[in-house]
Amino acid sequence: MGRPRQYDLADLLGHARDLWVGRGVVGLTIRALSSASGASNGAVYHAFGSRDGLLARVWAEEAGRFLTFQRDRVAEAMGEGDATAALVAAALAPAAYAKDDEDGARLLLAATADDLLTSELDEEGRTQLLQLQKELGALLVELTSALWERGDRAAVTVVRHCVVTLPGALLLKADRITDPLAQHSLEHAVRGIAAAPPAGPTPGPR
Repeated sequence: MGRPRQYDLADLLGHARDLWVGRGVVGLTIRALSSASGASNGAVYHAFGSRDGLLARVWAEEAGRFLTFQRDRVAEAMGEGDATAALVAAALAPAAYAKDDEDGARLLLAATADDLLTSELDEEGRTQLLQLQKELGALLVELTSALWERGDRAAVTVVRHCVVTLPGALLLKADRITDPLAQHSLEHAVRGIAAAPPAGPTPGPR
């Protein structure tokens, strides 16, 4: 027998991304990817371990590119000494990203690393997602420190709402990721939050 055909991982990920964008997350299955790419079901399982692994790897590839983009926008605002503008830049980063890649921005907003961290992941998929969580966490702490000179859980949680929760609600659920009204609402919601930090942690006894 001849050797089984080898499939390029980047090629499989490209087909998988197209399926997610075109059919939604429910349309990205091992069988669908096998059909779209010409790879056997076994080859797809070998590459990703499970459907959960497939979803995680596709999302992680996009999220890695996006985090680099988002950090660049935050750094630009931070360079001008405006912490609130940096928070706004982080929140509006999906809309800015969508100007060049709307499909990629929608894919990102359709899930979070927490959603994709399941027991079915292989070690590589889990490592990718945990690393992305770590990078996002570092960005949230950087923004929190710049805004309020704090790093406590309540402050970081509020900043996370600005950077993760509100963009998902206002841009994706409104189905208007590039809509200026949705962006206007998001920007002013974030500015209002930045101006009213949560109560600080209760000091312990001296």
